[in-house]
Amino acid sequence: MNDRIRVLQQVLLARPPAQIVRDSSRREAAVALLLRPRAELELLLIKRAVHDRDPWSGHMALPGGRRSTGDVDLRATAYRETEEEIGIALADHGEYLGALDEVAPVAPRLPPLIIAPFVVAVPEAIEALASSHEVEFAVWVPLSALRDPGAAGEMLFHFEGESRSLPSLHYGEHVIWGLTLRILNQFFEVLQSVGI
Repeated sequence: MNDRIRVLQQVLLARPPAQIVRDSSRREAAVALLLRPRAELELLLIKRAVHDRDPWSGHMALPGGRRSTGDVDLRATAYRETEEEIGIALADHGEYLGALDEVAPVAPRLPPLIIAPFVVAVPEAIEALASSHEVEFAVWVPLSALRDPGAAGEMLFHFEGESRSLPSLHYGEHVIWGLTLRILNQFFEVLQSVGI
């Protein structure tokens, strides 16, 4: 295992993730932060396909989705969804590093979900393919590009006749915002705490 990834795993496993209190109104979901150790660490992002019924239609995101009744836990959800969406079987090709704090949407128009993020290292040669109708494409992004101060910006969000300026990250033509940005910011804090 790569030294940077080993240090990250030690920190994540030593810190229990904050969990959101469950109630009957909220469903559970999970996402995977896949790290690939090349000259520098790379993170996998997907672009969700455009679908009328998907509240995150067309967004840059992390692979993942809602928990199924067959999933033994939320980590199993993240692994299953990752394989379905991008063809990477994490049970075979992943090294579990730990979990981040759970998050939930804050906008009332979004479904009431609890989302558990899991960090998993994959081999440096692994590739991802959009293998689901839910994913338009997958892209490996150097962490340094996302953490560069020049990547931070604002985006104008229009909804029901109102416009709001929201924080975002930019990688080329791709814009990362909302829940994905909240998860990434949490992850970046962990990386910074260990000097990665």
